[in-house]
Amino acid sequence: MEIVLVKAKKWGNSLGIRLPRKLVKENNLKPEEELVIQIGKKKVSKAKELFGILKQKEPIEKSMKDIDKALDF
Repeated sequence: MEIVLVKAKKWGNSLGIRLPRKLVKENNLKPEEELVIQIGKKKVSKAKELFGILKQKEPIEKSMKDIDKALDF
């Protein structure tokens, strides 16, 4: 099972999601095909909450994981 981050968008009175093209191609997905989707909200890093977004040379997600690890979150 693959984990993909998507944003829910307003679609009439409901919410809809779009699947990335790469995911569709890799899994040979077709319109009207039934899928099993596990729902969960994106977790915000504790370090990101404390320090906000920093401009740096390495990817921010790696830095946030390193900081969380160091702070034992």
